[in-house]
Amino acid sequence: MNPSSSTSAASPASTRAAAQGRPLVTPRTLTLACIVALALAWGWLPEFTVSVLSNIGLYALVAVGLVLLTGVGGMTSFGQAAFVGMGAYATAWICTSPTAAGWLGGFAGSALVPWAGLLLGLVATFLLAWALGAVTLKLSGHYLPLCTIAWGLSLYFLLGNMEFLGGQTGITGVPPLVVAGFSLATPRKLGVVIWAVLLLALWAMHNLLDSREGRAIRALKGGRLMAESMGVDTARHRIKLFVLAALLAAVSGWLYAHMQRFVNPTPFNLNIGIEMLFMAVVGGAGHLWGAVLGATLITLLKEKLQDVLPALLGTSGNFEVVVFGLLMLFVLQRFADGLWPTLARLLSRWVRPVAKAVPEATAATGAPAQLAQLTQLAQRTLPASGTLVLQADDVSKRFGGLVANNAISMTLKAGEIHALIGPNGAGKSTFFNMISGVDDPSSGEVRLVGETMSGKPSRAFAARGLGRTFQHVRLLGQRSVVENVALGAHLRARRGWLAAALRLDRAEEAALMAEARRQIERCGLGAHADTPAASLSLGQQRVVEIARALAGQPSVLLLDEPAAGLRHLEKRALSVLLSQLRAEGLGILVVEHDMEFVMNLADRITVLEFGTVIATGTPAEVQANPRVLEAYLGGADDELLEDAR
Repeated sequence: MNPSSSTSAASPASTRAAAQGRPLVTPRTLTLACIVALALAWGWLPEFTVSVLSNIGLYALVAVGLVLLTGVGGMTSFGQAAFVGMGAYATAWICTSPTAAGWLGGFAGSALVPWAGLLLGLVATFLLAWALGAVTLKLSGHYLPLCTIAWGLSLYFLLGNMEFLGGQTGITGVPPLVVAGFSLATPRKLGVVIWAVLLLALWAMHNLLDSREGRAIRALKGGRLMAESMGVDTARHRIKLFVLAALLAAVSGWLYAHMQRFVNPTPFNLNIGIEMLFMAVVGGAGHLWGAVLGATLITLLKEKLQDVLPALLGTSGNFEVVVFGLLMLFVLQRFADGLWPTLARLLSRWVRPVAKAVPEATAATGAPAQLAQLTQLAQRTLPASGTLVLQADDVSKRFGGLVANNAISMTLKAGEIHALIGPNGAGKSTFFNMISGVDDPSSGEVRLVGETMSGKPSRAFAARGLGRTFQHVRLLGQRSVVENVALGAHLRARRGWLAAALRLDRAEEAALMAEARRQIERCGLGAHADTPAASLSLGQQRVVEIARALAGQPSVLLLDEPAAGLRHLEKRALSVLLSQLRAEGLGILVVEHDMEFVMNLADRITVLEFGTVIATGTPAEVQANPRVLEAYLGGADDELLEDAR
């Protein structure tokens, strides 16, 4: 709701605040208030309520990992309960096994043993998750979740059939946690630790998503092609995200074992894994706090249904599973993004997020912030004008018996705009993919700034100085324009996941955002910097892609139909921008159907027909080429060419 639409019952101060656009309550204030209220009430809550809240915290910790994995990263896993079991069994075994006691020597029986169990659980989970992820995450579509079901079941039965882990009976006598001589033997005491760990995890994961690495993680869901072209190692990021979710599950299992004081395989079966995924989806798979909301709703509903359904039906059974299935259908149909976004909209009248401020910089000038001055992004020296920056020698691409490109040779020099034109089906997109690393040529060679790129992925092309846009716009639609553009500068920064989670990357992040805003201003979209990219027109989205490519400071810029969807004045502004980039020394290759735009801009033009080069030269030479006029442009377009002259 608009701030000025406050009801008459609101206080004058609230009305003035709303009218001035200030939030009545900020999300941070509301969060802190809820935490303080829970802390104050904790000592007065009944034991059963404390136990339920502790279980909610444990479930939510796993669901946070699933939000990252599924909602943000786009990878569905039904097997997280098995990783919870890894953490639980690791600490239970090391705390009770005579063999482990012999390994620990003088530490056996001390208060430090459970912490050794935590270390063992994290190491074992890390190794197992990395191994499973390296195999599982190569799959896509429905094969990935099916594979997680397979290894989830395997680990469950493995835990239940290993004699040294107690078989189906499990392990009893797990000691409580002891911190500074203070025993955490009850849910009331350990629950404080559980919720403290959960809140720290939420804080760290929020920091991670609000960073360079977080933008790379978000790019995984929208399509690996775009992320790779920005320099993101998508395979490695997928595995790291999978391992991170598994480690959060293992920590939950460790806390669970020391709260229950015994473990057996039952809490780690496939049904529990499905419930955990259900929590993330119901709460809001793309929202960290949705994990807490989903865990709360499902846990409370499960407790109530186990009491109410047998009384209503007159018989016992797991009837709550049926209700959960119906609830899933309802939520997916009515609340596709989960319940958290709906709750946020309902509270928007009183809780309004504060827009992220430009860090001590004026957007109009792109002046770097004081914080951004503390770090320097990687800089690339552009080749001298006239230097050969991209070269394709006899490049061919065959798909079985179909020859899409046949021995195409082309060069691009620094400080030059080279256009690639041809009718639909001429092979432009195939050639474009080969010179950007998306596909490998069947024969021939591609050289980028003097280096042979055969067999290298598109992220290697990006690291070598190639930036590109796409024929079909590929943006993070729900993220702001500045975040999309900052993704293009991914390779110009170095801070990793741990630094981002602990907010040790703020200076580098400020420098990235300052660079992104500078490129946005340069491309004429400064007024839309904080607007969600999906809300822009198609033409504006194409300009955002150009700004994103420029943020990587490329020496070679590949533009796939950049003028499509642009109005006349927007095309003129784009032409001015590209001319400016040419003057700065960039080599620009443009694939375009707008002949007037191409003829007035390009220095050289290459024409393709049926995957073969039929003409190369200046615009004037191409317009006068009889084969081009006959085979590509045809008589119907002669007038257009005359106008372009």
